[in-house]
Amino acid sequence: MLVGIDLGTTNSLVAVWRKGQAQLVPNALGQVLTPSVVGLDDQGQVVVGEVARERLQTHPHLTCALFKRHMGSTWQGRLGDRTFRPEELSALVLRSLREDVERAFGEPVTEAVISVPAYFSDAQRKATRVAGELAGLKVERLINEPTAAALAYGLEQKSATTFLVFDLGGGTFDVSILELFDGVMEVRASAGDNFLGGEDFDSALVKHVLAHCPELATWHAESGEGVQRLSREAQRVRHALGQHEEVPFRFVMGRQEGSIVIDTQRFQQIAEPLIKRLRAPLDRALHDARLKVGDLDEIVLVGGATRMPLARKLVVSLFGRLPLMNINPDEVVAKGAAIQAALKQRDAALEEIVLTDVCPYTLGIETSEQYGRQIDPGHYLPIIERNSVVPLSRTREIVTLHDQQSEVLVRIFQGESRLVKDNILLGELRIAVPPRKAGEVSLSVRFTYDINGVLEAEVTTGITGETRRLVIENNPGVLSKEEIGRRLKSLEALKVHPRDRQVNSLLVARMDRLFQESLGDQRSYVGELAAYFQRELESQDELRIREAHVEITQRLDELERHW
Repeated sequence: MLVGIDLGTTNSLVAVWRKGQAQLVPNALGQVLTPSVVGLDDQGQVVVGEVARERLQTHPHLTCALFKRHMGSTWQGRLGDRTFRPEELSALVLRSLREDVERAFGEPVTEAVISVPAYFSDAQRKATRVAGELAGLKVERLINEPTAAALAYGLEQKSATTFLVFDLGGGTFDVSILELFDGVMEVRASAGDNFLGGEDFDSALVKHVLAHCPELATWHAESGEGVQRLSREAQRVRHALGQHEEVPFRFVMGRQEGSIVIDTQRFQQIAEPLIKRLRAPLDRALHDARLKVGDLDEIVLVGGATRMPLARKLVVSLFGRLPLMNINPDEVVAKGAAIQAALKQRDAALEEIVLTDVCPYTLGIETSEQYGRQIDPGHYLPIIERNSVVPLSRTREIVTLHDQQSEVLVRIFQGESRLVKDNILLGELRIAVPPRKAGEVSLSVRFTYDINGVLEAEVTTGITGETRRLVIENNPGVLSKEEIGRRLKSLEALKVHPRDRQVNSLLVARMDRLFQESLGDQRSYVGELAAYFQRELESQDELRIREAHVEITQRLDELERHW
């Protein structure tokens, strides 16, 4: 079975193509959004999703979040006495999504189309593939998130349309421009920022509150507590500002409570540096696509952070029109990934759709420039320019630099900077050349880039015809095949929290969080509810447990409404 997965920074979703449409698959809690959070419970079993997110504040040493931002790097997150790479943590989320589908449809899930930010680097894309492999999935295709969103919207379009997809998620920002004509959806340009999302707006809010309450900043710095609590409150305030003109940012300091009122104008000021960062990728995408604002037919909003009024206000001010939000911005990427999965399976309902994509980064090699007798190394020679339609193959000619040179080292880079020191080294290869005077031996360097982001470099010596090839597979920070095998065995040995107990575990985690957040009578009240539920759990009477669950959930909902 082939599924479409939106592996997000904040939340992840899985969808399947059924009866001519993309269908989202709910998790064990009946929700289609599964928080991209992984943790260990008190028995050392793995918990994924909402249960883990509730424990992020109460058990930060046993919980990890936002690990997607570290994909393709050597970063490691700690859960108790164990460390995990971003690929492993992502694999646990993917495995949970896979199991949700298997339980829903009674079929094994072996293949997936997984979405990635359009601006993910080569190493980040490879790390995402590794995560899929560790989760027991063959990754049939990586699809850029804005492309997936446009694909979902494209099913509803009957005429030629030019889209701009504004994708602001929890941790990344992407913008892509696409054209739909005669059943072909072509990506014209992509740009973005891999470290700009809703979480950054939350961090800006927290920074503002700490700056205006030095006592709070000192207390938290000295106690080491409350980081997750403040982040969670910032997220609540950001969401609430979508419905209210002003919202109190509440905090607890020792046994004292306080609040700072944040209104929409103040939030706009706080977020201004981040808003400026949103503009640059928009300008670059339009420039690369050789389009003006007036050439766009539709603006599509994607990602949960686009619910912020300031994000929509920015779009309206820049493009002079209201954006499309026909499809839930949290769900549209997963649906598009499921459509791509159906295209891979050649579903009859989608025979008319053809999808193209682009290479998001420039790919090139290091060269040297000669000024008289002076040789200046470290210059960047682009071979495949960013936003070139893929698959494609491009060739550039180079010549030897020194007299009697016997070999050439070709170093391959990814990036946009003039000097290679500011770009990312992907790999290198050496090729022998016949010794001649400088400039007499030419070499042909060919780059071939496919739809899945795999780069093949080929260097041919003009005089001898000798060829060397290199497929870029292992980047710094990307696991080797041997290491993948070892980590796969390690993950398989982990004990996973039983799916049928997640509902009860979530309620316990929620009460633990509320107990930590509250003071006085409220804290006592939450403690009494927690003790009551623990007694019902120990009774092992399913009916009593279900009734207590319903009652306590209602009481907690009421408590948080009047918080």
